[in-house]
Amino acid sequence: MTQDNALKAITAYLKKQHVLTLCVGDAQSLWSANCFYAFNESEMSFYMLTDHATRHGQLLALNSHVAGTVSDQTITVSLIKGAQYSGEMNVLSGEASQDARRIYTGRFPLAKLATTPIWCLRLDEVKLTNNKLGFGTKLSWQRHPPATPAGDEAGVHAGT
Repeated sequence: MTQDNALKAITAYLKKQHVLTLCVGDAQSLWSANCFYAFNESEMSFYMLTDHATRHGQLLALNSHVAGTVSDQTITVSLIKGAQYSGEMNVLSGEASQDARRIYTGRFPLAKLATTPIWCLRLDEVKLTNNKLGFGTKLSWQRHPPATPAGDEAGVHAGT
């Protein structure tokens, strides 16, 4: 599979889902949270609402680098599908905040009532596991991929 096809499969999956697990931390503490998200395909980013006073919001003020997962809930091993990601997360303001909030409330209309800050998680790397393509099949995308040796097919990996 080509890198373009891997990216298409990853974005199709992320568009279908709506909840991610966000993992944040600093030198002394780690925390995770489940968050509803709206996916911005053209920017390869997630928009989500969270308050600065939450534990993960407080940790984000100290360290904006995050990791996490987006996954289906299945018990059948051959149907397992899910993404791991890493990126940078920052609160938005001004026009960027208004644009992101329009996208988010388009996905979650009830959120129009919320005054909670909107955040952007800019994805830097995504690895999608899709056992429907064969056990352990991984599709990868990186915002800034390393150079690939000639003849090496980027974007598809078996195993971890």
